[in-house]
Amino acid sequence: MVSALDGAARRVQRWSWVVLPLAFAGVLVPERASAHPFGAPQRIEVSGVGDHDVRVRWIVGGTDDLTMLGIALGVLGEDRVLLDGAVTYEPADADALGKAPEFAAYLTERIAVTQDGKPCPGTVDVADDLAGGGAEVRFTCPAPVSTVTVTSRMLTDLHEAYRTFASGPDGQKAVYDGAHESADWHLRAGAATGPRTPSA
Repeated sequence: MVSALDGAARRVQRWSWVVLPLAFAGVLVPERASAHPFGAPQRIEVSGVGDHDVRVRWIVGGTDDLTMLGIALGVLGEDRVLLDGAVTYEPADADALGKAPEFAAYLTERIAVTQDGKPCPGTVDVADDLAGGGAEVRFTCPAPVSTVTVTSRMLTDLHEAYRTFASGPDGQKAVYDGAHESADWHLRAGAATGPRTPSA
């Protein structure tokens, strides 16, 4: 069975289309769709909920990354790729991606939580405004949560240079990239914990 990941890298590398203008002797071929890992960084927020749950919220860095991911997962058409390999974000892209089962599957493939080496199953909840509100994966662990390992490989299948800035309760921070995919997080069972939000 082919997973959402199996097709993602292939679609990003595939030529999107070929134009054969009869008025020209040559062949006009577009560049490959190119990811943009050097813009605003994506983020995740790690928090504990109750005794057994861990919540990981992913927030995209640049909106064009949503378009790139949508093309890679087959949610958006490859004709969205311009001749130079660039893509232009449209608000409808976030809506289409957020409603797609391929995106939910991608999130649970690329973000994972383990407790004492055992995986905690997760469910996905996507904000109405994916571009601004992100998407949340809520994991339920078998034992009360204290220390868990959170793995994030978001977008590194599109380009290995993507990084993720992560934050959690009590000032905990981590940076995920292709060479550092997992980090331990210390959470307190029995109460909602998470990154501190500055007051207005």
